[in-house]
Amino acid sequence: MNKLLKLVLVTFWLLTSTFALPASAADIANGAQIFSIHCAGCHINGGNIIRRGKNLKKQALKKYDMDSIEAVTFIVTNGKNNMSAYKDRLSEQEIQDVAAYVLEQAEKNWR
Repeated sequence: MNKLLKLVLVTFWLLTSTFALPASAADIANGAQIFSIHCAGCHINGGNIIRRGKNLKKQALKKYDMDSIEAVTFIVTNGKNNMSAYKDRLSEQEIQDVAAYVLEQAEKNWR
């Protein structure tokens, strides 16, 4: 193999292995769609029509230790109190997507 071809192959390998997204990477756009279908009825604009203080705003997520992908994924999967479980309605990937969307929106103050 000539040097140029080796260089191109090594460069390609480095770029694809270093910057490739993992298979489970969240799809924020998909999360937004899922949120609008399954969550917005109770959590429009990050609010909560049932329990006002337990909303999806950054301050409340932090207060209730819900400010991580793991925490949001857990509650979407399993539910809690008035919050329904979605493990039988959404795939694990869809739950990851909606959790990532919620956290991104909380960072943006739901704008």
